[in-house]
Amino acid sequence: MKNKLSTLGPRHQIAALPWRQSGASVEVLLITSRLSRHWLIPKGWPMKGKSPSAAAAREALEEAGIKGAISQEPVGRYQYDKISLDGAVIPCVVDVYPLLVKQELDEWQEAATRTRSWMPIETASMLAYEGGLSDLLAQLDHNILATGLPSRPKKAARR
Repeated sequence: MKNKLSTLGPRHQIAALPWRQSGASVEVLLITSRLSRHWLIPKGWPMKGKSPSAAAAREALEEAGIKGAISQEPVGRYQYDKISLDGAVIPCVVDVYPLLVKQELDEWQEAATRTRSWMPIETASMLAYEGGLSDLLAQLDHNILATGLPSRPKKAARR
């Protein structure tokens, strides 16, 4: 029997892809999920009153304790099935915004329930739990090294 949520079509989420330059290579930051301890990137639901990239930056602060410059344009998109606490399967499509990390906090909102780790993109691709994220990271490995993520992401327009 299909659950009601799975028949509605995929739900939209936003995510930050935290990154930094490490010598000649690029590293990304993965965090663990709170319950299963799988490796992933900070993500969540869109936030009312915030642009998608601003919401992704907020998720990165809450889940990974990091701040930085976030791109206004996603670097890619992936799909996965979110399993809710009651076991319902929620298909999700995630837009991923690169976040050039400028600051790592020692204490943050979800520090007690998550672990964070910097690693080469190749390693992150192998460790990422969600298949779509793993595929996206594997593709970025080639794209980042060839063209680089934006080193000066656009700032949000002031109103």
